[in-house]
Amino acid sequence: MTQSIALITLLVDDYDEAIAFFTQTLRFELIEDTAVTADKRWVVVAPPDSAGGASLLLAKAATPEQEARIGDQTGGRVFMFLHTQNFWDDYRHMVAHGVKFAETPREESYGHVVVFFDLCGNKWDLLERADD
Repeated sequence: MTQSIALITLLVDDYDEAIAFFTQTLRFELIEDTAVTADKRWVVVAPPDSAGGASLLLAKAATPEQEARIGDQTGGRVFMFLHTQNFWDDYRHMVAHGVKFAETPREESYGHVVVFFDLCGNKWDLLERADD
């Protein structure tokens, strides 16, 4: 039996703002946007050409407990790792779209990396691995 992680839930304040951030700023694809109820949508985004990889389920926080975790789903640690094959192109695109960074890009033994914040404040690594 083969298993894989298909979706990772990311709590957001607003569906449309989150869709815009991921599709325009990070250049993800909108996979699905389906109304479930008047207040709930099934919104899935994924990096382009990421067949077989996990996608993000953008979930609007619905309770005070969920709202308290928006932007800090991992207690301040890096939450997601976005691998790229063109670090500098993606980095420049993100800068041009106003992404906030925690640091300047750096070269590590494993590749080029920079920590950035998504629209809610979660930390991400943009990473081009040295072996790619």
